[in-house]
Amino acid sequence: MKLVKTLANLGFGSRKQVAMMFREGRVTDAAGEVLYADDQPGWDDVRVDGEPLDPPPGLLLMLHKPAGYTCSTKDRGRLVYELLPPRFALRSPTLSTVGRLDRETSGLLLMTDDGQLLHRIISPKSKLPKVYEATLAEPLRGDEAATFASGTLMLESEKTPLLPAELEMVSSTQARLTLHEGRYHQVRRMFAAVGNHVVALHRSAVGGLSLGALPEGQWRMLEAAERDGLFLGSSPN
Repeated sequence: MKLVKTLANLGFGSRKQVAMMFREGRVTDAAGEVLYADDQPGWDDVRVDGEPLDPPPGLLLMLHKPAGYTCSTKDRGRLVYELLPPRFALRSPTLSTVGRLDRETSGLLLMTDDGQLLHRIISPKSKLPKVYEATLAEPLRGDEAATFASGTLMLESEKTPLLPAELEMVSSTQARLTLHEGRYHQVRRMFAAVGNHVVALHRSAVGGLSLGALPEGQWRMLEAAERDGLFLGSSPN
């Protein structure tokens, strides 16, 4: 692929804008030598304004989403893409969120431009565990864990019962819930079904990945080993 198209696909601008970057001498090799549009250096040898290129297509990143941000490129208000370099929203293939966290839910959000990986993660067949920390309006009664684990709980407007889910009581009004599917507003609707209300919700883990010490509002690229570890403990495809 020509270097102009490569940089355009990475979101640095239109081909015309990228061509101007070459004329301005902003594209160099690792030694600082100016590159030209018809050069064919290795990916790791290209610099734009002195910085290495972003990963090629196939990237996977983790974002610690704050509450108040929407998983969209077009909705009104604050968008998760505002927490990333602006060029990331212009990449081709498109960088997409892997599923969605609603506006008021914080925590681990995965993003990728790998369509096959995205569908593997969100596929109902994967049953990839997702861990949520919920703060509740009312104290837990004590029977919620059995209800959620039964595999018989039906949500309003649903036609099939939920898969069994594991509830761990952290305090009287705090619970850790592990799901193996991803229905619309599932955690909030589950607690509503047992007469409670979620006042704060945070996703702390997906598959074999957890946020760790990643600060709120920050992101980082994931390595190949972390990608593989994502599916540890999930049901086989």
